[in-house]
Amino acid sequence: MSTETLTDSKILSKKNGPIGHLIFNNPEKRNAFSLDMSLAAADVLEDFLKDDAIRVIVLSGAGDKAFVSGGDISKFEQARATKEQVEDYNKKGDRFRTLLKGSAKPTIAMIRGYCLGGGMAIALNCDLRICTEDASFGIPAAKLGIGYASERLGQLVELVGPSAAKDLLFTGRRCNAQEALRLGIVNYVLASDDLEAFVQSYASTIAGNAPLSILASKRGIDEYIKDADKRDNKLTERVVTDCFASQDYIEGRRAFMEKRKAVFTGR
Repeated sequence: MSTETLTDSKILSKKNGPIGHLIFNNPEKRNAFSLDMSLAAADVLEDFLKDDAIRVIVLSGAGDKAFVSGGDISKFEQARATKEQVEDYNKKGDRFRTLLKGSAKPTIAMIRGYCLGGGMAIALNCDLRICTEDASFGIPAAKLGIGYASERLGQLVELVGPSAAKDLLFTGRRCNAQEALRLGIVNYVLASDDLEAFVQSYASTIAGNAPLSILASKRGIDEYIKDADKRDNKLTERVVTDCFASQDYIEGRRAFMEKRKAVFTGR
């Protein structure tokens, strides 16, 4: 079953069985991202995270020109012109970023066309990134006089390493889909006509697996890449223990022995 909700004129949400779709809907500006869109997107994401029927979340941009082409620069003069405005903007916008980065459910960025600046930040905060052959990636901060704190650069550095991150940030250049694949920014590159079907099949595969096992993997990896003294080892131990104490563990064993597909409930 598929249901669609108009949350905001520039943010759309759709529930398609176990897959939740969050769509950036500002195609006339190549899905440039504003604070209002961030607040609406946070509401959509929070709804998906609370809905037990949703197991995977897919983020995409409306149209075929862009995922998100960056922040809506036309609004910077009014919303981000002073230090105080920038701090307020970041504080309000952090709700979406925090929810996305900390999501207990797998997140996939489905990328067509431009994925730049703030759009690349959104994609990097997803667990996985799948793009078309014509996708273009970049962080043009140096061309706009923008700076990012180390925490906001962490995902990029973790994926591509410090040297490649400096290359992209110092030059503000764009890289194509194949270079993004080589650098580790994206997981898969598809022909444009194949993207949606591939992502649907891929997300359905994840949705059919044991949610508690996926959560254990997600939390385990996220903690491992932190500095050793900052890892929450009790969290990772707890999510693993939850797996072995679950009905899904019993179901998985029985399905294997009975040579049938397991039906997992997340309990």
